[in-house]
Amino acid sequence: MIPGGFEAALAGIPYARFLGAEALTGSDDVAVMRASGHLIGNPLLPALHGGAVAGFMELTAIAALMATSGRAHRPKPIDVSIAYLRSGRPVDTFARAQIRKAGRRIAYVHVLAWQDDEAAPIAEMSVHFQLAEAAPDQS
Repeated sequence: MIPGGFEAALAGIPYARFLGAEALTGSDDVAVMRASGHLIGNPLLPALHGGAVAGFMELTAIAALMATSGRAHRPKPIDVSIAYLRSGRPVDTFARAQIRKAGRRIAYVHVLAWQDDEAAPIAEMSVHFQLAEAAPDQS
């Protein structure tokens, strides 16, 4: 991983700023989404909006790929599967992306999101990314 690359990649994504997502200080692979009222999906519980959690996890995966590969362009998600394991409370949420396989064109990333205890995740995501455009057909 490129030193400081994860933090720089996450900081360069406008949607990350909207969500309040940033690299956790002193970590090269953990992101934190700061609690904020605009992230609440169900005010009766209250609980985080599932889309905010999914977006945060996807951004964490993108930043991890960009920091590892050193590529300037953002990878494009082509297949996303998310499991919501428990309700997300309106507190700081953390995520860690693990790149399970990265080739020249496709990467597979697993992301875990938690709040108080990493052993008790609120959601997990598996996502495939397109890293590079396919070569033009030479026919």
